[in-house]
Amino acid sequence: MPSEPAGGKAGAKGAGQARSAAASREPLRQSDLTRALSDLRDRLDTFEFVLEVPGVEEAREARLELRNQLEDYALPRIQAAGVPMLVVLGGSTGAGKSTLVNTLVGSRVSATGVLRPTTSSPILVCHPDHAEWFLKGPMLPGMGRVRGPAPDAIAGDQLVIISSDVLPPGLALLDSPDFDSVFEDHYEFATKLMAAADLWLCVTTAARYADAQVWQMLQRARDNGASIGVVLSRVPQGAGAEVVDHFGEMLAEQGVGDARRFTIPETRVEDSRLPEETIEDIRAWLVGVAEDATDREIVVGDTLGGVLDSFRTRIPELAKHVEAQVEQRAELAQLVESAYGTALAELDEATRNGSLLRGEVLARWQDFAGTGDLLRALHVRRGRLSLTRRSSRRHRAPSRVRSLKAALRSGLESLILSTAEHAAEQVLAGWRGHPAGGQVLAGPAATLGTASPELSRRVTRAVSSWQDHVQELIRTEGVTKRSVAKLVSFDSEALSLVLMIGLLGYGTSDVAVEGGTSAVPQRLLKALFGAESLRGMGAKARADLRSRIGMLFDEEAIRFGQALDAAGIPDETVPVQLYQATYNLEVAR
Repeated sequence: MPSEPAGGKAGAKGAGQARSAAASREPLRQSDLTRALSDLRDRLDTFEFVLEVPGVEEAREARLELRNQLEDYALPRIQAAGVPMLVVLGGSTGAGKSTLVNTLVGSRVSATGVLRPTTSSPILVCHPDHAEWFLKGPMLPGMGRVRGPAPDAIAGDQLVIISSDVLPPGLALLDSPDFDSVFEDHYEFATKLMAAADLWLCVTTAARYADAQVWQMLQRARDNGASIGVVLSRVPQGAGAEVVDHFGEMLAEQGVGDARRFTIPETRVEDSRLPEETIEDIRAWLVGVAEDATDREIVVGDTLGGVLDSFRTRIPELAKHVEAQVEQRAELAQLVESAYGTALAELDEATRNGSLLRGEVLARWQDFAGTGDLLRALHVRRGRLSLTRRSSRRHRAPSRVRSLKAALRSGLESLILSTAEHAAEQVLAGWRGHPAGGQVLAGPAATLGTASPELSRRVTRAVSSWQDHVQELIRTEGVTKRSVAKLVSFDSEALSLVLMIGLLGYGTSDVAVEGGTSAVPQRLLKALFGAESLRGMGAKARADLRSRIGMLFDEEAIRFGQALDAAGIPDETVPVQLYQATYNLEVAR
């Protein structure tokens, strides 16, 4: 019995285990890759390029191409690895794509003729074993299907599926509309089908190979990761070598010099087909690759890998375009923040400098302070403490106290409302002057130039609550904490009004108040509460007022944020999600 080579059994066993492990990992990798690509597709569906900023048209086209390539090619190809290699023939008008397809198939399956364009619907020819898959499978899900043979021209985006046993099971040919057609939808079909190709075969002529659109499509195919072949047809006798050499130089200059190249001489066309000898090398190449499983997998794998590689740059580039939209949105949002921030600062100053102490408020204060109601609000204790407190609780505020409180409330409400109105006007003016603002204001945001209808009600509630808060400060943190409480009883509502008048700037050095100077709130409050306690209560009361007004303004500003959302402008989370989806794809690979 011959001896076993050293490590033979162990090596065979190890190789078998490795193959088994690799086979078990493959479904998991496919699942992870499918999930990552599906997530990337979903992320592309979450936003639109709304604003007309520089480069936006290119960005919209790039997003559509990425979306189509994910949906039409990458996901179906990963999920159906055993289907035939799809060769898409694309080219300029009259280049002879349909004639080449007819010749390769051996019968007239695609329309030809002098009228241009002749191919108005894409024609897909495959082996009968795969016709059902192409009719019902996931490839190009956005296109309709119709079983061939079909008339010369079919309107709309119908994919005509024709069976032919001339083609091997591993090969499918797709004759796409001309990419330089006068019909815009033909160009869209051509680019969509190119992105779904395992191999894109560009067909052009010796007379038109230098056209700009030919090279634009070649560059697009290269950037999108496609495997590329090129056919130069109708090469004239005599000067053909010079044309072919120049075409090769241009391919190299454009970065597609490694594409497989073929030439077809100027020749006769009979029954919409070329002489067989003119396309022998093209047939041998396509059939050879299709029939050899290893070669076919290499081409398909190279294209799929190239497509996935292209996402490394194409997605971040798209994210940068999104960031340009986000930046415009941020500038519009900053105008809102600035307007309401300025309004809050102005209102804060207006509630300090005594500007509110005019007219009705001043008259009510003088009436209250000058008629003895202020002094009656203080009661010197002369005996029974409990009785004094009970009578204080039963005491009803004099009409002058109520009038002063109402005047203060009305004055604050009017100031807040007018400031909010001005802020809304400032936002609207800022948006009108911004390059992106016009698009936002074309919608419902055009009505946001005034304060919201419900603001008046909210302001009334906020100011009333603030006045109650100040009164509670007087009751809980005022004279009850000092020894003077043993001697003096007080009316917390009246003293809260004194504190409010002082907070609003009465008697400050930079405010000239007409009359009423004999009763300065600060002096009275300091005498009752002490300087330290007064500073603490004043700070709390002012902070509470500012907080309430700030919340009102925040609610007003939210309307503008909602207008930005309604306009569909992407926010800062969108590019982050695109970058994350790209990273997740790399991990899945």
